[in-house]
Amino acid sequence: MTALMQNTAFDFRGYRVVIAGGSKGIGRSIALAFAAAGAAISVCARGHAALDKVAHEITALGADVHVQSCDLAEASAIHDFVEASATAMGGIDVLVNNASGYGFGDTDEAWLADFNVDLMAAVRASRAAQPYLAKSVRASILHTSSIAALRPRPAGPSYAAMKAALSHYTMSQALALATQRIRVNAIAPGSIEFADGMWDRCRHEDPVRYAAVLAKIPFGRYGTPEEVAHVALFLASPWAGWITGQTLAVDGGQMLNG
Repeated sequence: MTALMQNTAFDFRGYRVVIAGGSKGIGRSIALAFAAAGAAISVCARGHAALDKVAHEITALGADVHVQSCDLAEASAIHDFVEASATAMGGIDVLVNNASGYGFGDTDEAWLADFNVDLMAAVRASRAAQPYLAKSVRASILHTSSIAALRPRPAGPSYAAMKAALSHYTMSQALALATQRIRVNAIAPGSIEFADGMWDRCRHEDPVRYAAVLAKIPFGRYGTPEEVAHVALFLASPWAGWITGQTLAVDGGQMLNG
């Protein structure tokens, strides 16, 4: 499955969706999925060219779109983006925190990159969006975690640790915001392949590693960004109205093999 489901069962007409980190890969697919289901979309990323491209794709689906360049490692930039999103769309119903610093090393720089982008960007965007979400009758926050958060791993300790912190934050945040009827959930993707993404590059640059990871996925293939996007639609929809504080793995059974 590499394309968005046609004739989607989800109807997001009237929803205003903010996606922090949505110009490529999983974030882009989430933006397009919500747009195809009728939502107005606001997307940020650092690259102007990628933002312009996704804005064109969203507009082609007939959805209203707001885009803004934003460095999600910067607290003030996040606040400005969320405020501008709320102004452009007249409020916020769904916040998707999808950014990653991809600090896979064990240096201070790697740890700080993941702390600032994978964890604190989500905290800061949530904080900025909360007053608007509190006014919505269908408020939801979605974080992109990772199956790396759920199992020990020898490589990329900073990435795994911050994704684990994000999953724990999901639970604490869900409990804190329940009285405001703001649901909070996280998606933990397994190995997802898309053009010029990490696993696409690995396939060409390190085919031995690519094959070794593939061999651990019971479904026999890498996942697609669209498959993660479909789960995002479900978790933000009324169909998931009694689900909060959860981290849902989307991995084709990858975690079952350790």
